[in-house]
Amino acid sequence: MPTVSVGRDRLFAALGRTYTQEEFEDLCFCFGIELDDVTTEKAIIRKEKHLEEETDEDEEVIYKIEIPANRYDLLCLEGLAQALRVFNKQEETPQYRLRNISRGSMLKMHVKPETSQIRPYVVSAVLRGITFDEARYNSFIDLQDKLHQNICRRRTLVAIGTHDLDTLEGPFSYEALPPSSISFVPLKQVKNFKADELMEFYKSDLKLKKFLHIIENSPVFPVIYDSKRTVLSLPPIINSAHSAITLKTKNVLIECTATDLTKAKIVLNTMVTTFSAYCEKKYEVEPVEVIYSNGESFVYPDLSLYNMEVSLSYVNDSIGVALKAEEVTSLLNRMQLSAKNTVPNEGQCNITVSVPPTRSDVLHPCDVMEDVAIAYGYNNIPKRKPASLKPLPLNQLTDLIRLEIAMNGFTEVLTWILCSYKENFAMLNRNDDGSAVIIANPRSSDFEVVRTSLMPGILKTIGHNKDHPKPIKIYEVGDIALLDAGKDVGAANRRVLAALYCGANSGFELIHGLVDRLMEVIAVPFVPAGDNTGYYIERSDEPEFLAGRQASIIFKGKQIGNFGIVHPEVLKNFDITDPCSFVSINIENFLDL
Repeated sequence: MPTVSVGRDRLFAALGRTYTQEEFEDLCFCFGIELDDVTTEKAIIRKEKHLEEETDEDEEVIYKIEIPANRYDLLCLEGLAQALRVFNKQEETPQYRLRNISRGSMLKMHVKPETSQIRPYVVSAVLRGITFDEARYNSFIDLQDKLHQNICRRRTLVAIGTHDLDTLEGPFSYEALPPSSISFVPLKQVKNFKADELMEFYKSDLKLKKFLHIIENSPVFPVIYDSKRTVLSLPPIINSAHSAITLKTKNVLIECTATDLTKAKIVLNTMVTTFSAYCEKKYEVEPVEVIYSNGESFVYPDLSLYNMEVSLSYVNDSIGVALKAEEVTSLLNRMQLSAKNTVPNEGQCNITVSVPPTRSDVLHPCDVMEDVAIAYGYNNIPKRKPASLKPLPLNQLTDLIRLEIAMNGFTEVLTWILCSYKENFAMLNRNDDGSAVIIANPRSSDFEVVRTSLMPGILKTIGHNKDHPKPIKIYEVGDIALLDAGKDVGAANRRVLAALYCGANSGFELIHGLVDRLMEVIAVPFVPAGDNTGYYIERSDEPEFLAGRQASIIFKGKQIGNFGIVHPEVLKNFDITDPCSFVSINIENFLDL
């Protein structure tokens, strides 16, 4: 989940009171967020530079707060403080509004048809009479960065541009031109660059080089001009130095170019609703008319509420409580959702919820129900066991087997379901038989393939604990994955038991005895070879085991597992110096018993 770093003292000032750390942690928990860390600005810098810890009483305390990934309105101090004030009943949910001006008086943004080749959409708005100080300015810039990393998907879907409107003259035009014909002075530079020169220039910039791929191979680059052909921005790379905002800026033009119009609207709404609180006319936003080449025109932002009908019984049944309509509406108001109960229709009481432009995460009645549960308090919801809850037969069998193996003196381990390609095959003396699920874009060489056996994980556990007193007796019951063309996803899970004994001697007889005990517990008799009424063992030749010291387990005429002494080469591959015996059994075969 995203983490928002805010100054403790400034946050408490915005909340109108101070809290102890424990009190603030409780407030965060009640609201559905979490205080992840308490640090200072200098401590963060020292940690990044690997310097020794030093304490300074004058350092500003920083709270790092984890928020839900879809709560874009909480990505900065302003939005977070406002949400907590409403939650604490310190204020009502703000009523956002558009400035009352005629369509003819609105600023215009004309969109040229060539933009459809690269970033076809643009939305825009103006914040008039805004007042910045250093903290507000930094928060304004930080919110843009947070949105770019989150909903904007590193600027691929949406790119935000903010400009000092007093340095520009409308109407504006959003165009797509060959890079050689675009020329301007970019932000924080003094030299004039052509757009294609900028691509080369920013390849050495640690921050901006990761965005170049979005447009650098396109024959045209998006660009925004004012009426005097002054460049505002080259989205999604950089803004112009000419219209850069400063602490003295009073009127801010915000434009968002996008490949996803829905997300662009959400981003624009988040920016203007959050910082309209600092405008001369609080919570008022000036709209901009966006005019497309086909004659269509739209006014942004859309700050209207949308209504949703939610059944009271659905809320109560889903949470497991018996709340009255008045209680539900009160709880929703604390979550910035204006609500009122409607006249019962045929005995069915509904709640009408008005969703504000800040709450883009509310899409379905289940989102409303979740907010009711948060405001009510998860700890206040009575615990109950659903009458229909029944464990899956496979999980019941798994639990019974886990208990029995543990009672035989084995310790349970839990290993990664992903492993390296080498561990899954070469280190076990195996060849790739084409049954493994291979990860297409692994982030690490340690996680390249979904395991086809529990053996690599268990042997790695022993290899990392070889200094542990012997003998070591461990087991795991977990899933492996094998390719299966008959499944809609192309692969299938298999539930497998694996156990290993490591000591001064191989312990082969103990592993063999464990197999016999397991079969006895689940009532599978030992039968002569060829008899399909029970199980028997026969000689096998698996490369991970020592030749002549291994066997296959046959159940109802089908091989369901193997056991034996692990081959010395395999042990050496995992840096294990003591002999080991290992067993692996597919327990899904016992479900019919």
